[in-house]
Amino acid sequence: MDINYELYKVFYYVADTLSFSEASKQLFISQSAVSQSIKALEKKLDQVLFIRSTKKVQLTPEGEILLRHIEPAINLIKRGESQIMETASTGGQIRIGASDTICRYFLVPYLERFHKAFPNAHIKVTNATSIKCTELLENGQVDLIVANYPNVYLGSLASFRKIRDFHDVFIANQSFAELQGKKLSLKELQRYPIIMLDRKSTTSEFLHSLFQQHQLDLVPEIELSSNDLLIDLARIGLGIAFIPDYCVPKNSDQLFVVQTEEQLPKRQLVAAWNGHVPVSRATQAFLDYFNA
Repeated sequence: MDINYELYKVFYYVADTLSFSEASKQLFISQSAVSQSIKALEKKLDQVLFIRSTKKVQLTPEGEILLRHIEPAINLIKRGESQIMETASTGGQIRIGASDTICRYFLVPYLERFHKAFPNAHIKVTNATSIKCTELLENGQVDLIVANYPNVYLGSLASFRKIRDFHDVFIANQSFAELQGKKLSLKELQRYPIIMLDRKSTTSEFLHSLFQQHQLDLVPEIELSSNDLLIDLARIGLGIAFIPDYCVPKNSDQLFVVQTEEQLPKRQLVAAWNGHVPVSRATQAFLDYFNA
């Protein structure tokens, strides 16, 4: 089917903004031209792609299917353009996806090192869960991600490099002083208020899976989207927090690690990128920081 790329480009901007007028502004063409392009694409595909009303624009199921294919293609083209421009400059660009926790407790020294080596490079960091980061990578919205592993969401496109091992731990304050020096089974731990990340995280999936392996049903007391908040709540005694060991506050006499009878499996931090397309010079330089 011979369809002009410009029609798909217009479709992408309308689908991304859900606005014909906003798409026209971003494309620097008239709103009438946007409307005519969408009509032409719908006629060629013999499908209705948008539901139009006076108040809003929505994608049809067919439009959503098309967007899932068009968005990575558009981002791939943008990425190619930026890499070509990079070769003619001394700067370049790197787009990184990582969670707040990984950024704060791990990535900052590497970002500082990269900035010193490439002072003119543009660094864009998108904060999202490790699960969401894999989606950003698949859609071409980032050049690389640093994420927790195992991660079943890393698809076949992804190549990855293991950076470091870590263990997850349970921490509590003196409200649970009777647990210091003891080793609790997961079944015993289940009787206490557990505070942990919400279900949209690999850490939550990991802990739920661990309890299920021991035929236990984990019902957390509190679920949050930030490890820092988990630490704060543990510090005031609201429960026993489950966090990566590299987040445990150093020299804190308020918190202690609750030991478990079962040895928790180690996990890894990994750097992942799309192995099916060339990486930019800036991205490769950043990845090289993690060579074994």
